[in-house]
Amino acid sequence: MPAPKSARDILLTELKEIHSAERQMSRAIPKLMRQIQSEELKRMLEQRREQGATIIEELDGIFDEIGASKSRPKNVAIEGLIEDINEYLENIKEPALLDAVMLASMQKVEHYCIAAWGTAASLGRLIGETRTVQLMERLLEEGKQDDREMTELAENEVNRTMLSVSEDA
Repeated sequence: MPAPKSARDILLTELKEIHSAERQMSRAIPKLMRQIQSEELKRMLEQRREQGATIIEELDGIFDEIGASKSRPKNVAIEGLIEDINEYLENIKEPALLDAVMLASMQKVEHYCIAAWGTAASLGRLIGETRTVQLMERLLEEGKQDDREMTELAENEVNRTMLSVSEDA
């Protein structure tokens, strides 16, 4: 990837990173959903997968509108978070523990996305990219709401279920 030469280049790099992250998650989420027991967590993951598909389409529109290349290098941050989740899938056999770890892992992903969306919104405001700012601000609010819902699910259901697992198992 060529070195950025302007604020616009940095914004485009951020948007491409977000696009790549959403594509990677859209491929990973179905596999993750097969591993968990909590119906509410499955619902949240399906909702997040659908949101990701919409984000990809909206970013494609922005790239078209501003005449940017759609080449997208793999987002190594999300790749690492997905690898971390997959390691848990391989090593944890107890469903109650797996659900708790999966939920925590998805919150890590959501926190990365929140940071990326906030950064892109800030850069967009700086250079006057109104459509980008509107999209990123909407995603930022949705991401914060998703994070609150995941925390609530963890505290009220998933983490409590984990307590039933014996440490001797």
